[in-house]
Parts: sequence; C-alpha cells; structure tokens
Amino acid sequence: MVHDSPNFPPSPLSETEVPPGATTILVVDDEASHLESIEKILQREGMRALTAPNGRTALELARRHRIHVVLTDLMMPGTSGIELLRAVKEISPDTEVVVMTAYGTVEAAVQAMREGAYDFIEKPLKRVTLVKSLKKAAERWLLLTENRTLKRELKRLRHREIVGNSHAMRRVLDIATQAAPSMATVLVLGESGTGKELIARFIHDQSARPTGPFVAVNCAAIPESILEAELFGHEKGAFTGAIARREGRFAKAAGGTLFLDEIAELSASVQVKLLRVLQEGEFEPIGGDTQRADVRIVAATNRDLRAEVAAGRFREDLFYRLNVIAITAPPLRTRREDIPLLVDHFLGVYCAKNGRPRLETSRVLLQALMDYDWPGNVRELENAIERAVVLCKTTVLTEEDLPDVIAQGSNLTPNVLSIPVGTSLDEVERKLIRETLRHTRGDKSLAAQLLGISTRTIYRKLDEVGWEETD
Repeated sequence: MVHDSPNFPPSPLSETEVPPGATTILVVDDEASHLESIEKILQREGMRALTAPNGRTALELARRHRIHVVLTDLMMPGTSGIELLRAVKEISPDTEVVVMTAYGTVEAAVQAMREGAYDFIEKPLKRVTLVKSLKKAAERWLLLTENRTLKRELKRLRHREIVGNSHAMRRVLDIATQAAPSMATVLVLGESGTGKELIARFIHDQSARPTGPFVAVNCAAIPESILEAELFGHEKGAFTGAIARREGRFAKAAGGTLFLDEIAELSASVQVKLLRVLQEGEFEPIGGDTQRADVRIVAATNRDLRAEVAAGRFREDLFYRLNVIAITAPPLRTRREDIPLLVDHFLGVYCAKNGRPRLETSRVLLQALMDYDWPGNVRELENAIERAVVLCKTTVLTEEDLPDVIAQGSNLTPNVLSIPVGTSLDEVERKLIRETLRHTRGDKSLAAQLLGISTRTIYRKLDEVGWEETD
C-alpha cells in the first residue's frame, strides 16, 4: 500500500476530470490493491493512469498509447521489471521508467538504473516520494522531447530544400547523387543566387558521412590577412595577437565536409596550402605540426576559373585538383518551369514565418514572374516573394506586391496574340492554348495555371484536335 503524507494533501480531481494533455503514467504491478491505490493518487494529481498486472499487458498498452513514464515493480512473476524496462525502451526510447523495489533488492534497482531507468523508489511507497519522482521523470521526458523537436526544427531551417523538377535541375541532382558517396572533390559552378551551397549540402547529406559536420567558408567574406589562420588554425604565440591556440575550419570539419565558397578569391599563398591538402591530405596550422585532413572538399565559384587560370590569378594545378567533378547550377532564366514550384515553396516558408494564412497567387503575378529574366536568380525570387508576403493586404498576391523592377521591368518581350474579329470561339480557344504552350515551352502544368484551367483540360483539348506538342 501507499502511505499518504499530511504535507501532500490530495486534490479533489476525479478520473473524469483529468485534463487533456495530462501526463500519462503506466503503472505495472502484480498486486491489484497496489495498482488501485497508486491509480487513485495519480488521478488526484491530475495525471492519467493506465494500469497493468503484468509485463505482457504493459507492453500492449505501451504500443497503443503515448506513455510518458512507466512505474513498474521490479520483482514480478513472468516478465521482470528489468525485462520490461528493456522492452519499453525498444518500443519508445523517450519513455522514462521508474522502478519500485522492496527492501533488500537495492542492487537490482541499481542495475535497472544502469539499464536506463530514471529513478527507483523503495516499498512501502510514500506518497510524497512517489509523486515527486514521477513528476521529475515526466519533466525530463518533456525536456528531452522539446530539445529533440527544437533540434529537428533548427536542422530543417539550416538544411533548405532544393526545389525544382526541370530537366536542368534533375541533371544536376543526378550528378550530385552519383558523386556524393565518393570522396572526390566537387567544384560547383554557377551565377550568384543559383543555390550552389544547397547543392553542396545535398552532396554532404547523401555522402557516406552525413552525420559529420558541414562547415561552410565564404572565402570572399574573410579578410585575406586572416583567411589562412581561419582555414588551417594557429598555435598560441604563432603571430602577434595569437593569445591562444585556435582550431581552423579544416579541423572543425574533420569527419565531414568543408565547403569553400568563392574559391576564386583565395590568395596565392593560401592556394599553395590548399593544393597540399588536396595532394597530400595534410595541412599545417600556423606555428604548429602537420595534421591529417579528414575532410571532403566541395568548392564553388561564380567566376570562370579557366579564365582566372589564363590570367595568372589562379593556379592551374589547383584548378585541376578541384575540378575532379564539376557541377553547374543552372540560372533561373533557363529553368522557368521551376518558378511556380519555387513560388509555392517560398510562400509556405514566409507565410509561416510571418504568421499569415497561406496566400494565393494571381495569374497576372505568375505571368510577371515568368517574364522576368532574374539576374539575381533564385535568391532574388525568394526575396521578392518574402517582400510580397509582408506587403500583401489581401489573401491573394498580385503584381502590385512585387518590386517595380519585376512588375514593370520585364526583360522579355511579352507574347501578343492577335485574333481577327469574327473568329469562332473554338478557334480562339485553340490559338490561346497553342500560344500559351509555346510561351511555357511545352510545360502543360504551367500553361494550365496561366490559363486558369486544369492540366487535364489541356491534355483533353490536345487529344480532341490532335495537335502536335511542338510546331
């Protein structure tokens, strides 16, 4: 039985009054009176109590319910408390376990702690001790769950998704997927804003060491005078101001991937050191001893490295070491069919970020986005959608929510369809669909969005008249 304490008066809460979301405790004991006594205490404390007379029944309940804490007797016929502890941890690793032990079985309780139990309490149970232990176990469950959720959210924010289904993007991802499992150096080329770092992260995530660190370095953002120390580290006293030893990015990326963005900005001296890493697999911190470089290198640049080599600004031998596998991120103007997908993705991100319900897009806005030449590529599109979400006054984004340069300054000559008076409606419809498909380069899904009809309607119209997809 459980002994009450005058310092812990029972609350009048009954079983039917247990609030939603209350802590769920699974109590396991082969003594029916003991189960009943503990169940009443937990209900008075506002907790939800599930009871089981043996380990088998307890495991059935653990599979069907979300259990925060299991309170189990240690010595039971059949499945023991230790065996139940192991099985519960296999089913739900987050569930905390508190064991009850009789006098003289403390050693077994210590073993349970080693197996992963949160706490043990001795019989006969005292109500204060029981409630305190269970509440602390439940708090630990909540803390671990919140931390895990936070880590997942931070990882999601850091690892942005590559969006696109165009032939150009599929080709890029195919090459990246093939290259990822190897340790070969990858050089990602492309204009600013095309997502070169996203491709580098994709390669890391698909590699043989995805749990290792991904360390990104923007070589253009670090002053030349300290870039060498940032990359390779330094020992205490190696130079004026080096008051302590410091690890470089190569050491921090050990076991993972080092992403060197804007690689063309490296000075001649750092190029020499990087070449040694690629050739010998080792580096020297400033003022220190040689260390092994256990990193996969992915580099990126928006410059023409061959032209830089020809101009004498970049080492030819380093270029060939970096250019083992080259991937070119396509500019947005060559993958316009991905624009609706990107718009939908960024709408979801920034509506959620700004606490707004999901906004819709007008056909005019989508047309303006399709007609613009996007010199800033995906980054410019993302900024435009974020701005539109913040400034939109209704539930539908229009061209008025876009920056003027996009809404009014299309770089492309718009398609104009002239139809003589007296043309039949069927012929008008056929010409409109035909010209829209030409404008979208045969992308039927995008054409359907621009026309405000379903993709199925596009296919049906094509079948009715037997049009060729290209003229």
